[in-house]
Amino acid sequence: MKSLFCSLLVAVTLSSCSKAGEAVNVQTLDQDFINAWNSRDSGKITGMMADDVAFVQGNAHWKGKDEVGQKWVSATIATISNLKTSVSSSGTDANTAYEAGTFSVDVQPAGPGQPAGFGEGNYIFLWKKATDNTWKLSYAQLEDLPVQRRN
Repeated sequence: MKSLFCSLLVAVTLSSCSKAGEAVNVQTLDQDFINAWNSRDSGKITGMMADDVAFVQGNAHWKGKDEVGQKWVSATIATISNLKTSVSSSGTDANTAYEAGTFSVDVQPAGPGQPAGFGEGNYIFLWKKATDNTWKLSYAQLEDLPVQRRN
């Protein structure tokens, strides 16, 4: 299976506007990302990412909207669904916001006759305010456990 959530959540940025100097609601940013992922809207997900977004998962280290969009979003969006997060820590200021915690996903069968799976792990999404006052996913890190077989 492709790296789980490479596999997600994720992350990626949302285009939410705020007034100069105003802190953003990071839960809203992440929920918009999750909704886009669960809707399999790769265009919206990619639109949420900063041009210089970084994605880290195990040995995978990708940089830039094109590479992250191809190797994470496009490569895995069809293989996982029902993304859910549980927040452990979050914070915001006028120009940055982060959320970290655990995630879970349903993993599609690798092929006909193969079992479905369940994946979970830890995540962190870092959002930064762009010069046009939109918020973009700047950094996403996912560390997942081995996929468990669904019975």
